[in-house]
Amino acid sequence: MEAPFHRWHGDTLVLRLRVQPRASRNSLGDLFGDRIKLYLTAPPVDGKANTALIAYLAEAFGTPKSRIRIRRGELGREKDIEIEAPTRLPPGIPPATAP
Repeated sequence: MEAPFHRWHGDTLVLRLRVQPRASRNSLGDLFGDRIKLYLTAPPVDGKANTALIAYLAEAFGTPKSRIRIRRGELGREKDIEIEAPTRLPPGIPPATAP
């Protein structure tokens, strides 16, 4: 069973995030309702937090930045993110299962 903060569409992972900008570190946190908390040191100014978000996720999931899209919430803290064909998965996110 999938956790409420993520789901798979083929080889694309969709994450539901609650972003905390201006944090002391860049890291994934605990569950926040039906989302997972993501801490970013970047401020939410001029798209800096979104740029940092994509860079952090690209590193964490072992995928190029071009394969990460903000589906929903570009201007808010609650975001739905698509990560196409991640090569690494952080703890707590199981791989896609075959249909």
